[in-house]
Amino acid sequence: MLKNIWQYRYFIISSIRTEFRSRFARSRLGGFWMILHPLAQVAIYALVLSAVLSAKLPGIDNRFAYALYLMSGMLGWNLFSDVLSRSVNVFVENGNLIKKLAFPKITLPMVVIGSALVNNALLFGAILVVFGLLGHFPNLNILWLPLVMALALGIAAGLGLFLAILNVFIRDIFQIMGIVLQFWFWLTPVVYMHQVIPAEYRGWLFMNPMAAIVISFQDILLYKKSPDLPSLIYPFILAIVLLCVAFVMYKRGSEDMADAL
Repeated sequence: MLKNIWQYRYFIISSIRTEFRSRFARSRLGGFWMILHPLAQVAIYALVLSAVLSAKLPGIDNRFAYALYLMSGMLGWNLFSDVLSRSVNVFVENGNLIKKLAFPKITLPMVVIGSALVNNALLFGAILVVFGLLGHFPNLNILWLPLVMALALGIAAGLGLFLAILNVFIRDIFQIMGIVLQFWFWLTPVVYMHQVIPAEYRGWLFMNPMAAIVISFQDILLYKKSPDLPSLIYPFILAIVLLCVAFVMYKRGSEDMADAL
């Protein structure tokens, strides 16, 4: 599969380029729309909730602390949710292409991942600009960010590929996942700090692998410190397991996809 991905790398790159061109073909603002939605979400949450939660941000001497907190967490969550939500339906959306052409189907999720990375890179640039305008500049600990991003990608890609194959045969998966992601967002400390969870329930919170990943984004960007590496062991193991299971399932189910589609 890795060999196929490498051999079709130009197809993947051109597909990502074509997707962006078609998405913003007649748009005046172009790629700005990709970052406008998450930034608008941050603005809404900050305006509505900052009066309640901003006083509970220890160690941050900035009156925009809650907005900074939200942007840090949203960067990690958006990468994860973008890859997962789009991966689940990737084979069904490209059903005509799969039936008409002979090519490695694994390239389709790679297009989704590449597109999500470009989106996230643009959002990251916008967030850095906003951080600078608000007087908050990340330090060299930002170099930890690729590691944490890789963990978010690994979990999203593994789970997304697994569900994408199931979705070919059971079309309800895509609809169910949209609902699950809404609950998952609120079970992840993006809008609230994990310290506000009662101590007896905090262990359950960290059963969610995205909790440690989002907190790591916040540690790096907001608190300017390195992530808590022991807390990332569980997401790392889960990412490896999910990727292995997804690839095994892909190998077994890829031949039957065209018939099911």
